[in-house]
Amino acid sequence: MVQQQAALLRPETLVDEFKKNGVTHVVTIPDSETNYLYELMKEQPWLDIVPTSREGETFAVALGLTVGGKVLVCVIQNTGMMESGDSIRGMALDAGFPLVMLIGYRGWTRHGVVTDSAARYTETFLHAMGINYYLVEQEDDASRISVAFEEAKATSRPVAVLIGDEYHGFNRT
Repeated sequence: MVQQQAALLRPETLVDEFKKNGVTHVVTIPDSETNYLYELMKEQPWLDIVPTSREGETFAVALGLTVGGKVLVCVIQNTGMMESGDSIRGMALDAGFPLVMLIGYRGWTRHGVVTDSAARYTETFLHAMGINYYLVEQEDDASRISVAFEEAKATSRPVAVLIGDEYHGFNRT
């Protein structure tokens, strides 16, 4: 029996999931890992990109946009998420608003020993904060993004989507 290789997660799929869930704004820090995703999002007439200078700022901006009736997603990396612990606590958890965080899972691999401490502590951090999460690594996993939006809306709490393999293939310069 020939085993088919899973399709790599495409940036277009993320944008499709955002549109399906009524996302109006993406709060993010543009970086080299998500270059193609960023450029693709900028092309969408229905989507506004709100850049920040630090991940901790994304949660205050997200709260303001939510209060203003917008639907958003924060796109950050796991290292920035951990650095933003107090902002997540104060602006997302204590404020009690639905928030989906799309988090690049730097250093994670299911194919061997994880040697990057950023990956080693990511899930531990989310557990400590009481934030549920879904792993999205390939095209077949993309529907978990919609599940995260549904859960965030139902619970008025943040939910994380961990993008395995650090947005593999998202840097198409």
